[in-house]
Amino acid sequence: MSDNANTPILEVKDLQATGMPFSVSLEVFHQEVWIISGPSGTGKSQFLKAIADLIEHTGLVSLKGQQQVDVCPEIWRSQVMYFSAETAWWADTVIEHFEHKPNEKDLLALGLSKAILSASTLTLSSGEKQRLALLRGLVYSPKVLLLDEVTANLDEETTLQVEAFLKHYLQNQPDGVAIIWVTHDMAQTQRMATKTTQLTFKKV
Repeated sequence: MSDNANTPILEVKDLQATGMPFSVSLEVFHQEVWIISGPSGTGKSQFLKAIADLIEHTGLVSLKGQQQVDVCPEIWRSQVMYFSAETAWWADTVIEHFEHKPNEKDLLALGLSKAILSASTLTLSSGEKQRLALLRGLVYSPKVLLLDEVTANLDEETTLQVEAFLKHYLQNQPDGVAIIWVTHDMAQTQRMATKTTQLTFKKV
């Protein structure tokens, strides 16, 4: 665990993309939750997408010392995974979107029933889609979760369930996991931010 504590999981150096007014550098360590805040139009979502290698960008990004440019994009995105408030659903039923069936304990932790797996995707609420998309991504055991307003469509009780679930996920991954989270919810920032309390896109 000492190696995890002293070595960054993710390193970002001079990262910039279209929509980001200036470059950003940071180091993210095991079990950290970085909260990204700032006014609309300051490139918060673009920052996450660049880290996930979903858009063109300049600068360097590395995961546990391995540079993004040296990794197949599909493999990188399975380990440095972007979760959006808008989720994609292409098959008729929920279960068809899962490579491995999620366990009932995780479903219940997120306030979902086992029966939802056989439900039509057309019947899902936006909040159910967000929580199911989170479970769908975690099947790949990503090392860095890039969360872009993923609780935006949830009520307070369900938001707290998601936060508790993510805290448990962080604490129970032996190889080191971290979160970078875009949120406008100040109460959520106070509950979830760790050593680095806030990253604001503002020139000093």
